[in-house]
Amino acid sequence: MRTGLLCEPPLRFHLDVGQLATTPPEARGIARDGVRMLVATPDGLEHRIAADLPRVLWAGDVVVVNRSRTIPASVDGVIDGPARTPVQVHLSTVPESARVIPAQALAASRSDWIVEVRRPAGIASEARYDDRRGAAIVLPAGGRIEIIESQPAGQAASRLWRAVVSTPGPLLDYLQAHGQPIRYGYVTSPWPIEDYRTDVGDLPGSVEMPSAARPLTPRLVDRLAVAGVQVARITLHCGVSSLESGDPPYAEWFDVPEQTAAEVSRARRDGRRVIAVGTTVVRALESAANDDGTVTAATGWTDLMVTPERGVSTVDGLLTGWHEPAATHLQMLQAVAGPDLLCASYAAALGAGYRWHEFGDVHLLLRRH
Repeated sequence: MRTGLLCEPPLRFHLDVGQLATTPPEARGIARDGVRMLVATPDGLEHRIAADLPRVLWAGDVVVVNRSRTIPASVDGVIDGPARTPVQVHLSTVPESARVIPAQALAASRSDWIVEVRRPAGIASEARYDDRRGAAIVLPAGGRIEIIESQPAGQAASRLWRAVVSTPGPLLDYLQAHGQPIRYGYVTSPWPIEDYRTDVGDLPGSVEMPSAARPLTPRLVDRLAVAGVQVARITLHCGVSSLESGDPPYAEWFDVPEQTAAEVSRARRDGRRVIAVGTTVVRALESAANDDGTVTAATGWTDLMVTPERGVSTVDGLLTGWHEPAATHLQMLQAVAGPDLLCASYAAALGAGYRWHEFGDVHLLLRRH
């Protein structure tokens, strides 16, 4: 039943509060790999759990995961001045024009970042579109943020700002001591950073979790190997997801290593399937793609937006979370699955009470092969 669901692009629907995952599954007595998984293929829909992934995929498939690890990128501070207005700052990404990669910025005590300056609201915060040009933000233990200009430049009121972040020592060490995970208002408790990290993530750099990989426990990865499924890795450091209300993505740093490029290219040439775990993986692979769908090793910045008009050439399937109405990521999902299968999936998920957001359920989209 598709009541409340508009299938014409952009996909629009209503989410009830009860369909938001407000707590990690472990807090609900569910294992990480026990979350629900809707498997969608041109032959139909099937309700499973994430632990069933090795039974759903085929021997010879290549599963590509994002090894980026979430950092505690939210810091409380006050605007320097008589009012001492409290704010919460979300670090988002290192600007491409800074000419350093995220690992270098995290190792430095002074670096350029794109940040979001928000108003504290309980255990989370609220977005603000204020004029912050020239503002200085005092952070705990000697940290400081100097706001330079809006991002993009030239806007008087903006959500995102280019800033210089200064800390007493390496930024990553400072964030480990004084930062917290980026949280939004739908969560019910201040869950720790470990709940916002995937087991496959080992390279610090994402400010929000590449959450499609959250169900991939070591046990599940081992079972994939036993089933003859290869696991390959890319890196794409995720920025803030608060841009998902229709805003296009900005440039994020990615790395497709030689080994992964070779494994994906061999699979494409052999007629085997490539399954991306997360939209970040699709974005990275498509940024490194050749005209024939093979992949070349690549490192750098990508602002690629995958749409149905552009299409995808590197993957045959996508394991992903459930995205907000009209989110730009839905265009990528449509590029992978087509509008009819995508709409049928979302109608089924809404009707069956699947849960949204980073602690929620997952969606496996497989193209005909």
